Amino acid sequence: MSKGRVLLSDPDISQAELAAVSDVLTSPRLSQGPMVAAFESAFAAYAGREHAVAVGSGTLGLLLVLKAMDIGPGDEVIASPYSWRQIAHAIALAGAKPVFADIDYWAGTLAPDKAEARITPLTRAILGGNTNGHPAPWAALREIATRHGVSLIEDSTEAVGSTYRDKPVGSFGDCAVFDFSQPGVLVCGEGGMVVTDDADLARHIRQLRNRRFDERFSVVVGASVPYQAGISELTAALGLTQLQRIDAILARRKQVEAVYYDRIKSFEGIKPPYIAPDVTLVHWFLYLVHLGTRFSKSSRDAIVADLQTEHIESAAYCQPLHLQAFYTGQGYRKGNFFVTEKVADRAIALPFHGHLSEDQVGFIVKTAKDASLNVGAGSAIY
Repeated sequence: MSKGRVLLSDPDISQAELAAVSDVLTSPRLSQGPMVAAFESAFAAYAGREHAVAVGSGTLGLLLVLKAMDIGPGDEVIASPYSWRQIAHAIALAGAKPVFADIDYWAGTLAPDKAEARITPLTRAILGGNTNGHPAPWAALREIATRHGVSLIEDSTEAVGSTYRDKPVGSFGDCAVFDFSQPGVLVCGEGGMVVTDDADLARHIRQLRNRRFDERFSVVVGASVPYQAGISELTAALGLTQLQRIDAILARRKQVEAVYYDRIKSFEGIKPPYIAPDVTLVHWFLYLVHLGTRFSKSSRDAIVADLQTEHIESAAYCQPLHLQAFYTGQGYRKGNFFVTEKVADRAIALPFHGHLSEDQVGFIVKTAKDASLNVGAGSAIY
């Protein structure tokens, strides 16, 4: 971690990762090869899936999924407008229409009843996300998807290590998408993974991703144009080594989470992080502070600015998708999703990674509390 600044994100890189990357650099192959295959196999096992396909990013992964499912112009995909990640952009990139539905106030995940209310004859899929590490209500979403005959896709980027009813995230949708860029738990620069139990879907995604050298003259494979959306051996070596160390990485983050909780619970009116009854384990993506309704979006921004002044990197957790220029151009407006906007206006992402010391966490919390007083909202943050 850089001196004099508390970083929002700082990947957990050990000598093992450095050695793995060095080995690839001194090998005769840097482009997609056996290391990518090994990473895919290991990640499929970790997620409890039959197949895994490594891709250039989570957004590209979802794009390939939608293309493989023949979802495009004239189709609709339901998604949440609330998240740090924006994998949902792939819906528009595929030519389909993103249809946003509001979230559950407590969990921050897609609300099943609100998602179901947005289903039309044009709906082809529901994209649910495990927001900030908290698993979505997968049993309810699965029941809705099955009843309406639509696909269920899982965005699990923010929840590596979390479990729902004792099953790992990534194992609930017809397929699941992960992204491995910062500020995630498993970080390998850029890249992502699609996991599924559907062999035909996995094969189609691979064909859309890129061509193998021995497939270049295949009439069958050549019937579609690939996106060249694979990853390198370097990326795979880094990702595979991170995956082999994932329990230790998550354990260190849990220690930091415990320090945060111990320091922040003394705030007047602070609410402990919510965990739904069916959720058996949460590994938070970022440490979020939810400000109370006495705060406005501008006062949230002022607190972030005060943290920055003290060289603490923080950010608004979410700029809702439906309020971004591309989607306002499609007719979405402020006020469309009350819960999303209320939560997003008051959510601050604080530094969260395994390199934070107790003193640093204490300094972050004290600075945030002082900043809340500076904006005239009293000592309560929630």
